[in-house]
Amino acid sequence: MGSVPETASPLRRGRLLRIAVALAVLLALIGYVVVRYVTGGGAPGCTVRTAAGAGSSYELSAEQAANAATISAVGTTRGMPERAVTIALATALQESGLRNIEHGDRDSLGLFQQRPSKGWGTARQILDPVYSSGKFYEHLAEVPGYSRLPLTVAAQRVQRSGFPQAYAKHEPDATLLAAALTGRASGALTCESRNDVKAGDPAKVRAELVRAFGPEVLPKARTSGRTGAPAPREVSLPVRSALGTDRGGAAQRGWELAHWAVARADGLRIEEVSYGGRVWNAKDSAKGWRSAPAAADSGPDDVRIRIAQ
Repeated sequence: MGSVPETASPLRRGRLLRIAVALAVLLALIGYVVVRYVTGGGAPGCTVRTAAGAGSSYELSAEQAANAATISAVGTTRGMPERAVTIALATALQESGLRNIEHGDRDSLGLFQQRPSKGWGTARQILDPVYSSGKFYEHLAEVPGYSRLPLTVAAQRVQRSGFPQAYAKHEPDATLLAAALTGRASGALTCESRNDVKAGDPAKVRAELVRAFGPEVLPKARTSGRTGAPAPREVSLPVRSALGTDRGGAAQRGWELAHWAVARADGLRIEEVSYGGRVWNAKDSAKGWRSAPAAADSGPDDVRIRIAQ
């Protein structure tokens, strides 16, 4: 007669169950941390809202905000309308989560998952957000009536994705982002900065402004004797002289530049941005845009960017 298999005792079964539950919780926690890391979760982060500061909002990481600001700046500098910026942002949200990733399906790379083998450029070029954004707009401009097409259709004409309907779910967030980053919505984008703001380089800030907006964004050389000249660690952008078109007027251009600076503040070590009687300060960034002190030396047509030292 064969022996009867030994079964686990109730005590042992309970111990195994507790271990299994603990492992499941641990795995879930690890998964959450990984997702938060991959999607850019955690401080410092940014929030974009409607112009009124209420209603819809969208949260994103500093990395995502910086990439979104570049995409928008490249588009407006090319004379593309806000709708084009919305299409580009929704596409990048779907393709890369607004992260400049170095991998993807087959040889896809960058914000828009463009492929060197399909003629989008070299891998190094595609991983440059300014270049990849420019190539997207170049192809979008060739789509007849793109601004009147559904976003999914316009994006698909450029991307040739296997899942074209996936772009649709990003349209609300892309619309909020585009309104802020093109300057149509004033004071709509704010970012929380790191507590340890390290010294930045004004020359690098100027170089990044030129890369995104072109050389016209910077003021022409001024005489050294000008009163009220900006401090050495401050970049002053006279909005009217920088405005290349009448799109939205000077105020919209000013908020476009101001929002760009806040979105890039973490990477460029920007300490303070002021425009239109309002100021964002990295050390008090949780409060967002606040009324500027009455004694502020910023003229109504200047965007002032102060770099940490």
